[in-house]
Amino acid sequence: MEKRILGKNGLEVSALGLGCMGLSFGYGKPTEKQEAIQLIKAAYEQGITFFDTAECYGPFANEELLGEALKSFRKDIVIATKFGFQDGDSSKGLDSSPARIRKVVDESLKRLQTDYIDLLYQHRVDPNVPIEDVAGTVKDLIQEGKVKHFGLSEAGAQTIRKANAVQPVTALQSEYSLFYREPEKEIIPTLEELGIGFVPFSPLGKGFLTGAINETTQFEKNDFRNIVPRFSEENRKANQALVDLLKSIATEKNATPAQIALAWLLAQKPWIAPIPGTTKQDRLKENIGGASVLLTEDDLAIIETAAEKIKIVGERYPQHLQKNVGK
Repeated sequence: MEKRILGKNGLEVSALGLGCMGLSFGYGKPTEKQEAIQLIKAAYEQGITFFDTAECYGPFANEELLGEALKSFRKDIVIATKFGFQDGDSSKGLDSSPARIRKVVDESLKRLQTDYIDLLYQHRVDPNVPIEDVAGTVKDLIQEGKVKHFGLSEAGAQTIRKANAVQPVTALQSEYSLFYREPEKEIIPTLEELGIGFVPFSPLGKGFLTGAINETTQFEKNDFRNIVPRFSEENRKANQALVDLLKSIATEKNATPAQIALAWLLAQKPWIAPIPGTTKQDRLKENIGGASVLLTEDDLAIIETAAEKIKIVGERYPQHLQKNVGK
């Protein structure tokens, strides 16, 4: 798989990474441990060198899983993890205090069975801690060798600028796909100006852009999508037009809707590295195939023209989570 560079300090990652959250958290019942380890190893064998986790996925179970799965080829891969919640629990409040950041890093290193974190993100901006203090703490951790690169997640443009002035930001991780294009307004131009990479999560619209979800789909009771307004039954039905567009392009390209959605993201900027997640080997192989689909300028123009006529219905987060993004 082609490699891409994030940020100005040369962090090299596979064009597609693997978002590992869903193996332990967020999308219903966790994947059985050995099955999850086999999936992670299969991703590496098929060219993925960029693996994304966080202390709050589980909490803690996802980092432990990656630590075990990746230890035999640790030096060949990039691990990204995150801090930012009280006690590592995303259902509690935010906590990016310097003492908490240091504690998280020490504990994450143990769970990940490594002596350095390649990319450390602030998971959500904490309004109670100046971003300069957060960036300064990570800068110290970089000087100590515990962390290699600093990242932000779901941060607004002003916060990105303030953080970058203290410690260069290597990457921003935020939601971005044909299903959610808000970053195009202000975030992507800011990243381009500052030389910061972009790591889109939910590049397949939390599964919607695969074409496997329609208005009759029933999610497991502890699946996060049950509380997402965009995934209400009526909104899924209304948003199906976007999937239909992807299906039409996919037919012409002998590809799948998911592969077209990923190829579209990769075509936007050379410093974008999406991290689709999956729990299934066949979906993993399908997603990796998306990195080989070439969309021409004409293809991209056709998608753009058609997408402009499609109005996506429903918010991407419920209100209580929406307040933590874009700060």
